[in-house]
Amino acid sequence: MSDFSLIETLRWEPEAGFVRLHLHLARLSRSARRIGFPDPTNAAAKLEEAVAGATTALRMRLTLDRMGRIDVTSGPFVPAPAGTEWTIRIADTRVDSTDRLLRLKTTRRGVYEAARAECATVEADEMLLLNERDEVCEGTITSVFLDDGSGTLGTPPISCGLLAGVLRTELICQRKARVGRLSVKDLTAGKLYVGNSLRGLIPARLIG
Repeated sequence: MSDFSLIETLRWEPEAGFVRLHLHLARLSRSARRIGFPDPTNAAAKLEEAVAGATTALRMRLTLDRMGRIDVTSGPFVPAPAGTEWTIRIADTRVDSTDRLLRLKTTRRGVYEAARAECATVEADEMLLLNERDEVCEGTITSVFLDDGSGTLGTPPISCGLLAGVLRTELICQRKARVGRLSVKDLTAGKLYVGNSLRGLIPARLIG
C-alpha cells in the first residue's frame, strides 16, 4: 500500500483561482489518512507557489507520496469548444469492486490504461469501465452521470468500484446528483454525461 502516490488534478483560472480547491484538499487528506500517508498540510501553499505569476488557465497536478513529499506540475488548460459531445465505448477491461484502491486517485493506473489502450483516441473520447457484475463504474478519467428525466442525475455508488470524483461529490452535495446502480442498458434510456473537476460536465454518446 505504499508503492504509489496520491494525485489531485485541478484547474486554476486567473479570475477564480483554483476550482473546487476545498474538495480536492479534503479528498487528498482523507485518502492520506486511509492509507497511512502523512497529512498534506502544505498542499495549498505548494499549489499557490506553483501558480505565482501565471496569467492564463492552467491544468495542475499535485502528487503526495508515502514520505509526505508533495510535487506540483502545471500545463496549459484548453477548454473544449461549446457544444462538444464525447463519444464513449464500453471497455472489455473489468474492475474488481472489492479493490479499495479504486476509491482513491493514485498513480497506480494499470486498469485505466488497459481500458484506454483498447481503442484509439480517434475512435472514442472515453472508455467506460464495468465491474465483475457488469455494473457501470466510471470512465478512465471521468465519473459517469445519467439524466433519466427525473431532474437529478444518477451516478454509480462507490461500492461498485470507483473513485469518489470531486465533481461527483460536489453534484451530490448540491443535490444535483443521486447515487444509484446503473447498467449498460440504463445508459441508453436517458442522456449520458461524463465529467471531472478539471473539465466539468460533458455531454456524451455511447457508441459501439
